[in-house]
Amino acid sequence: MSFLWHAYPSARAAGEACAEHVAGLLHRAVLERDWATLAVSGGATARLLFEPLARVALPWPRLHLFWVDERAVPPSDPQSNSLLAEETLVAPARIPRGNVHRIHGELAPEAAAQRYEEDIRNFFGLTSGELPRFDVIHCGLGADGHIASLFPGSPLLADRTGIVGVACAARLGQKRVTLLPAVLRNAAHVIFLVTGPDKAEAVRAAIEEAENPDRYPAHLLRGRQVRWFLDEAAARLLRAP
Repeated sequence: MSFLWHAYPSARAAGEACAEHVAGLLHRAVLERDWATLAVSGGATARLLFEPLARVALPWPRLHLFWVDERAVPPSDPQSNSLLAEETLVAPARIPRGNVHRIHGELAPEAAAQRYEEDIRNFFGLTSGELPRFDVIHCGLGADGHIASLFPGSPLLADRTGIVGVACAARLGQKRVTLLPAVLRNAAHVIFLVTGPDKAEAVRAAIEEAENPDRYPAHLLRGRQVRWFLDEAAARLLRAP
């Protein structure tokens, strides 16, 4: 299955369309089994998804929010993905605190990764060797092609069994806690929201280049249920579908 992508006139329009699609997936999951899971990424683009999603009349008490990755910073730090989600999604949507499964970036990265994996295992009731299956995983895309905190050339890209790992963003000299490839690949749905001209080449390579996950980490998800929501600037180098 090829990636399915949609381009919109503006970043805001792309975010609103993405939010509508995510809301529909979550609503269907709740109808099927009375609860649903969403794992979110951070970064400036995530706000374009969170703000309209928070306005949707979803059954928020039945939805559980997880994180795709997090920087090694406390939740009050401006770089924290948790802080962004708190301000633009958790608080406005009034998601119950017991449904918010954040990564504790204030801990040492290895300890935060272990705690987060334990939380995931307990929530999904996993036994040894099992993987969680999130209803929706939201990803962004770095200008360097990274997804989650899986950077080009990272040894974590080869991990096909783990749930949570510690990544090193070498260019930034920063450690991060991240979901691993097997979890992304096991999701029921993966949604990308990518905007801006600086992402155009990374988008083109992710969607059109021959498969090479070590160089283009998004290729890990080829053949999965993946939709890309792009603004025209990010989609400008793509061939028409």
